[in-house]
Amino acid sequence: MKKVTLSALAAVMMSGMVYADPMTLYSDPKTGQVFTTPAEGRVAMGDFVDAKTIDMTNRENNSYVAELGEKEKGSITVLNKKSPHFILGQETGPNMKIKAKDNSNMYLKLGTRLQSTFESRNKNYVDNTKDVTINDAYMRRVRLEVEAGFGKHTSFTMDIRNDNANAEDKGEQTFNIGDAYLQIAKPFDSSLVNFKLYRGKIDVSRTETSKSAYTIHYDRPHVADEAAQFITHNRRGTNAQMYGDWDKKIHYQIASGDGVAGTTLKDAKGVASTGVTSQNFFYGGKVKLSPFSGWEETKVTETYMGQGQHFTLGAAYWKTANIVTKNMPTAPLDHELINLEASAHYKGASVSAEYFAFDGVVKDWTKGTAVGNIGKSTGWYAQGEYVLPELGYIAPFFRYESWNKFKDASGYDLKSRIGGINWYLRGNTTKIGLSLQKDSYGASIGNYDDTRIKVTSQFFF
Repeated sequence: MKKVTLSALAAVMMSGMVYADPMTLYSDPKTGQVFTTPAEGRVAMGDFVDAKTIDMTNRENNSYVAELGEKEKGSITVLNKKSPHFILGQETGPNMKIKAKDNSNMYLKLGTRLQSTFESRNKNYVDNTKDVTINDAYMRRVRLEVEAGFGKHTSFTMDIRNDNANAEDKGEQTFNIGDAYLQIAKPFDSSLVNFKLYRGKIDVSRTETSKSAYTIHYDRPHVADEAAQFITHNRRGTNAQMYGDWDKKIHYQIASGDGVAGTTLKDAKGVASTGVTSQNFFYGGKVKLSPFSGWEETKVTETYMGQGQHFTLGAAYWKTANIVTKNMPTAPLDHELINLEASAHYKGASVSAEYFAFDGVVKDWTKGTAVGNIGKSTGWYAQGEYVLPELGYIAPFFRYESWNKFKDASGYDLKSRIGGINWYLRGNTTKIGLSLQKDSYGASIGNYDDTRIKVTSQFFF
């Protein structure tokens, strides 16, 4: 009986060499014989496919799997492959980028930014009875970052933040929206024309435009922070802007949008207004030049990790007119800001400096429309860092700042000096720092020295 069955299978296999299509086999339970056609008393055994067909099908499937693997390779990325190798590895992207399998132009980026500060602070007044010592530990920045790519040209970027949580007596603070802008990149396939809509930064200052994760010191210069509020709220009040570059040699930005906020509009003494009732849209722009071939600026940052070189000069003009405040309802303010910048780096050494000229500054809200209560302010800062890759990317840095908060009166000078050292354990992804800062306030703005020792850390993914 076994011989009969084997003979039948052999015949079937021989026929399968001719016919590639599958066939159904049948068996007679009584005799054990195998047949290729149905009949009474025969039971279907299942479909038979010859070895050649199976082999070809496997090859096609393996080819498909291999092709799918190539297509999916790199669909989720984390590391910045151009980053140097630090003690803890290469920098992250930033953020984890997840590409859609069915459309490589669509993606989602997720990331976090965490900066902590442990600080010992002494305020030493000319009147020693006012002296105070503060020991403080707080979260300088806590942020969740999200970016969604909708296609070749369009993406949306936003972050949710809770900054300065537990600073002094502020408690846990609240979450709010920082960036929230729609970017239309190269709609005409040219770097000359790009657009941002909604909550994107306007370039009132180089250091303010750089991500805080890329600054050499977490607290930016006082005069730059003033510029961030002087034209529009937090330099990103809802706006529309166009920007671009020509071969990275000429960069520009023009923008218009929502103006200042009453809660951050301050007089020369640092006191906030009681509110803004009306104002015009702000407008203005900035131009930056990288005149030397091979020294073009490709990214606004203050940290270079000992890589490459650049040299850039820039100038900006911004204006918000007819600002009517509750403090001075009969005297609208016209805010004008001029910003000049210069920056350069060569491998481990980097320097940058900025100059600010403010017009429409209020000396003291309580003086109202008194003669001489509205005037001008000027300030500047210079800073530098030197990265030592051979010593594990340790980087000493400095910053000096001078700001005359109201030019037409005495006692409004603020000077700030900072020296410190950063240690880039994984570039900007993981770093720690130690700094000493001394700020001196003139007789009309507090009349004291503010000395701070800070231990900082950053985790940026």
